[in-house]
Amino acid sequence: MTKISVVRTKEAGEPARETPNFDQLLTNIRASRDEIEKLGHVPPSMVEQLKSVGVYRAMTAKRFGGDELSPADFLRMVERISTADGSTGWVASFGVSATYLAALPIETLREIYADGPDLVFAGSPFPPQAATRVPGGLKIDGRWKFGSGSMGASLIGVGITLADEGNGGPKLPRMAVLPRDKVTIDPNWDVIGLIGTGSHDLVVHDAVVPEAWTFIRGGKPSLDTPLYRYPPLGLAAQVLAVVGLGVARAALDELAGRASGPKSITGAAKLIDRPYVHLELAKAEATLRSARAFFYETTEDVWATLLAGNPVTLEQANLVRLAATHAAHAGAEATRMAYTLSGTAGIFVSHPISRYFRDAMVVPQHAFLNVGTYETAGRVMLTGETQVGFP
Repeated sequence: MTKISVVRTKEAGEPARETPNFDQLLTNIRASRDEIEKLGHVPPSMVEQLKSVGVYRAMTAKRFGGDELSPADFLRMVERISTADGSTGWVASFGVSATYLAALPIETLREIYADGPDLVFAGSPFPPQAATRVPGGLKIDGRWKFGSGSMGASLIGVGITLADEGNGGPKLPRMAVLPRDKVTIDPNWDVIGLIGTGSHDLVVHDAVVPEAWTFIRGGKPSLDTPLYRYPPLGLAAQVLAVVGLGVARAALDELAGRASGPKSITGAAKLIDRPYVHLELAKAEATLRSARAFFYETTEDVWATLLAGNPVTLEQANLVRLAATHAAHAGAEATRMAYTLSGTAGIFVSHPISRYFRDAMVVPQHAFLNVGTYETAGRVMLTGETQVGFP
């Protein structure tokens, strides 16, 4: 029989960042996957390589020396990195932070980017902790969950509440931005997948942060160009969902590449000679590509609206969230299908499909992408009713 081959062709509109340096980065990431998983975080040397191909300047404003890429260009960049390693893709996705840091005052942004546009920011808004006003700013104390990528960050944000803002205050989380050395990272990330994201607890004791170094996540930006008018929380969901698309792509390619390998130890036919493998692989490929097409179609539609100088409609913003949720779930399903087809081989921790399976299953568990977001998107479609943070 003819060998199965799933070839990924370069698609129109993919970013110029995909140069030989980018290809070398992907090679280096693949070679480092075991080290990353063993460490439980992406090491500083790999963060520097991500910087070198522009991951952390991609969404930084041009006025601060950044590239200010389109959302689709950045998403494709993260997707490609995720084909090499899901955890590294997840950490790279936080290059999107420049879009919500844009809600900081301009003077603060000038200070943040004084040393260049390649800012590595991480953190967690939840659970928000009470802050108190003191001379010099806000005193912050507490613990926050899911600090993905903080091990390689130079600035860290944590969620806070202010009693004097009361019920009339912002409904979206307020974040306080601190230097990395003001934050203790408690290494307690113990999970089945995306192990290398280093999503540990963050602990702060009696730090004072100037109020000008706080912002509303998803709030009105201080910068007014099309990128910063793109739905910020929708983009925050997209950059995570696209990790699942990348991992699924890698899983299907891995399965196809091994299909003509040796027969089963039981004497059963090679994968390439089993009709059910042909059937299920075709279904998985269609599942992944369909979700990916919807994902990028909605992204490009919103971007075209913004470039034309028009506001994003509620329907468009809702479709961004829906497409992100669907991508996360479709990516997990396609990866599960690859895992099932791999047979006994896939149950071994050392097998690449085992890692892809574990990583892909974590993506749709995120609060931005879980099954509840389908329900919320449907409610918006039928009633026009929204809720805080959605879409």
